[in-house]
Amino acid sequence: MRIFADCHLHTSFSGDSTASMETQIQSGLQRGLTHMCFTDHYDPAFPYEKNPDVAPGTFELDYASYRAEFLKMKEKYKCVIELRFGIELGLQPHLAPFLREYTASHTDLDFIIGSNHLCDGFDPYYPDFLVGRTEEEALSLYLEETLTNITCFDDIDSCGHLDYIARYLPHRDQVYTYKAFADRIDPILTMLIRKGIALEVNTSPLVKGFRYCNPLPDVLTRYREMGGELITIGSDAHVPEKIAGCFTETADLLTALGFRYYAVYTNRKPQMLPL
Repeated sequence: MRIFADCHLHTSFSGDSTASMETQIQSGLQRGLTHMCFTDHYDPAFPYEKNPDVAPGTFELDYASYRAEFLKMKEKYKCVIELRFGIELGLQPHLAPFLREYTASHTDLDFIIGSNHLCDGFDPYYPDFLVGRTEEEALSLYLEETLTNITCFDDIDSCGHLDYIARYLPHRDQVYTYKAFADRIDPILTMLIRKGIALEVNTSPLVKGFRYCNPLPDVLTRYREMGGELITIGSDAHVPEKIAGCFTETADLLTALGFRYYAVYTNRKPQMLPL
């Protein structure tokens, strides 16, 4: 394994995880990590009424308790591993003013992932999202809303799982290619590069047995062609056994595509680590 920093991790402070922070740390140590950044979910104003399988409050965050536990773990493991404190914000265009105030008032964050978990008010994770629309229409709309989100709110360090929606499309391998959606993807990559926002390489799909990470290798190739170099890498692990999942394969892919470094953030500033 040549990737030693996992920068997208969840604990029981995320409503969709039951893993304690210490359990996640111990798993990371067993896997040879030198850096871990916790990025528990905060999706303010999540539309629970349109996603009835999600218990109300699932994507809220008890920030004070989350921070207190992190400081406890940071002190306990200070001689063993570098721990960083982050958050994964669920983006929605109308929340931009609130999110700007939120990030401005939480200056103790090392790292902020901005993720598009919603499309037309639905989380694509749930099958109801595809009712009444084709997979092509769903992809196009999702990418369009991703661009809108980043346009409205850019105080993030990395764009999380850019093509997240593809994980949940029944015919993803037939429907989704960079070429088919280049007109939607290129403006997103252009904006990330212009604003100095990293592109996340999310290994979760590989762990689940899919062919590719998020985003697709062709999207990463295009990012490099456009001059993009700033990437972060995360397993998106909600359970300890998935931490650092498929990092060896991902390192091989990234080096083959011409990437030589990946970023770990401290106080919202990137430190480049070699692949």
